[in-house]
Amino acid sequence: MMVPLALLVLGALVAAMAPRVLTRSDWPDREPVVALWVWQCAVAAVLLCCLLAMALSAAAAWEAVRGHVFGIAPHGVVEAYALTAYGAWAAPLAVALASGAVWTAAMLTREISWSRARRRQRRAELLVRSPRLPGEEPGGDRLVVLEGDRADAWWLPGGAAPQLVITTGALRRLKGPQLDAVLAHEQGHARARHHWLLHVSSALANGFPQVPVFAAFRDQVHHLVELAADDSASRRFGRLTTALALVELNEDRGVFGPCPTQLSQVPTRVHRLLAPAPRLTAARRLRLSAVAALVPAVPLLVTFVPGLSVLTRSGS
Repeated sequence: MMVPLALLVLGALVAAMAPRVLTRSDWPDREPVVALWVWQCAVAAVLLCCLLAMALSAAAAWEAVRGHVFGIAPHGVVEAYALTAYGAWAAPLAVALASGAVWTAAMLTREISWSRARRRQRRAELLVRSPRLPGEEPGGDRLVVLEGDRADAWWLPGGAAPQLVITTGALRRLKGPQLDAVLAHEQGHARARHHWLLHVSSALANGFPQVPVFAAFRDQVHHLVELAADDSASRRFGRLTTALALVELNEDRGVFGPCPTQLSQVPTRVHRLLAPAPRLTAARRLRLSAVAALVPAVPLLVTFVPGLSVLTRSGS
């Protein structure tokens, strides 16, 4: 019983420590891409702990599951996990963890379905506002210009041809390189497939609102993907140009006044572009990425240590 308990304790420890460490550090805003990777590894470790604990508990509760989990492993390996000592609560624990897994899959499916429905609706509205000309093939243009006084631009993912939409209000306000910076920002979202990260983080946070690590993951993903896209644009067109483009797009939305829009991150993003903190060295970025990649490996190590110990002793 020690291995499932150890996995659950490990998962709880990672879930408790990761938000505290990452939200209190100053380097994630300086290296949003690395921070996104670290967050993904931490959440993956938590989910992996639950999945492995579920598998071992189910193996202890039901003989049929045990055969699938351990397969052709030697009898000594199975005995190393002391499955018969798990007691009567192995089945309830396995059912609870399995229910969590099913609920997670259901939430992710719902999030993707809702997102696709919203995209279909927006594409239908886009077709009404910007109808195809005679002879124009569907999805032929990746850039769509809409008539509108409000300055706005957004990337519409999905479908056979993802599209970048920009309003005439934005075209009037943005000057030359500023427009290029906005387009580069949205293209940065598309290249990095940020919408998938947003789907997963929202599904976990909505499915388990009482679990703080998932809520923090969702909030940080929404924040960090914008910073990563800002950096993608600023590397091509400069920080000042990108900051001015953000100001021009959002100036009329009240985010820079004495009472900025609630939860607006635009002023912080503009300040970050105008007064950038020094980036981490390449060596430190590599170390952070490598250490983060090892975090999901810890549950695997905890799970396989008893069996590997038996195999090592028998081999020697």
